[in-house]
Amino acid sequence: MSGFDFLVLGGRGQAGGVNDKAQGRSKTKRLATAAVLALCSVGLAFADGMPPFGSDDDAAYAAKIWAAMESLNLAGDNAICALPYEGTDPHGMMLETFYTKATIDGHTGDLVVKRNYGPAGVSVEEVQADPAKHLGAITVMFRREAGFDPEDQDWFWVKFLPDGSLDKNPKGMRLAGKVAKGADKGCIACHSGAGGDDFLFTTDAIRMR
Repeated sequence: MSGFDFLVLGGRGQAGGVNDKAQGRSKTKRLATAAVLALCSVGLAFADGMPPFGSDDDAAYAAKIWAAMESLNLAGDNAICALPYEGTDPHGMMLETFYTKATIDGHTGDLVVKRNYGPAGVSVEEVQADPAKHLGAITVMFRREAGFDPEDQDWFWVKFLPDGSLDKNPKGMRLAGKVAKGADKGCIACHSGAGGDDFLFTTDAIRMR
């Protein structure tokens, strides 16, 4: 285990150094659902011809994030569990969310890991009984070095499948990097509406620099 502490949204984390903080479900439902039904799936044309996400460099950096998550027991066979709470589109119908820090390439940044469970109608008890069966995706925000994306608080966005591979949008673009930056739908567009200017709907635990 790393020396970093965790904040767990929704229940009690099963790891040393975990700080529990249950948040009201109502905040989660404040997500701008209509604006993000096509989560991170918008293909854009950019002036330089290169989209801001899905590159080989983005995929390589996402792999480092996954490795950091495994070392923190937030992914992989030894992943800790929390009490799932009710979610909504575009994320899972049940969620577990963890807040901590990770160090990648010498940079320590905020790390938000959200496990997305389904299908619709799944219960807390069903998820607890067989998390792997119901896990659909793991969506991650990692705050990179200052200057990475200053307009959007330097967040690096990733959508992992349960095995750690990258999910793709309908155009085949890997969902890692400045996902859907500049679009009116998607990760950044939705989270930019969160209170506190931190791109986080569910907690004030992570403060701005």
